[in-house]
Amino acid sequence: MNKNIEVCQTIEIHEDIVKMVQKNTPDEQTLNKLTELFKIMGDKTRMKILYALLQVGEMCVCDLSYVLGKSPSAISHQLRVLRQADLVKFRKEGKVVYYSLNDQHVKEILDVGYSHVIEG
Repeated sequence: MNKNIEVCQTIEIHEDIVKMVQKNTPDEQTLNKLTELFKIMGDKTRMKILYALLQVGEMCVCDLSYVLGKSPSAISHQLRVLRQADLVKFRKEGKVVYYSLNDQHVKEILDVGYSHVIEG
């Protein structure tokens, strides 16, 4: 057994801490939604789409397809997943559909995640 692992040598429950954590932990439905959000963002193609949109504000499927080197149908599928998760939104202009990040929260999630990764 590795003696360098730090573990409690006794069992002691700190009731004030436990109660605070129990009170402030989101309910199961909210935790499920949060887990699903991170699963969706955990795909490299979807992350590339989000970063492309972060850089230029909005792009059409054809441009995203070209930039990512994927077929328009593959990009459309990933955009549908991102749209269902409220991470992106779209607008139509004639026959062209433009996608953009849904709101400032998505940009903040990307910014904080990026900072965490490069500082780690």
